Amino acid sequence: MRNNTLTVQEVATYLGVHPDTIYTMVREKQIPFFRVRKRIFFSRESIDKWIAAQENSVASF
Repeated sequence: MRNNTLTVQEVATYLGVHPDTIYTMVREKQIPFFRVRKRIFFSRESIDKWIAAQENSVASF
């Protein structure tokens, strides 16, 4: 069964970037996330939609 929530490390691996990049994107509100107390999580569905939106914004140039 696939987990629907991802941690910072899992999103970094999924996107192929360093975890510090994810923390920066969270701080600058560039990527959809949510918090449970102080922990940062991501919805897999939201990340997939965000990726699609990024692809569409690049394609429109």
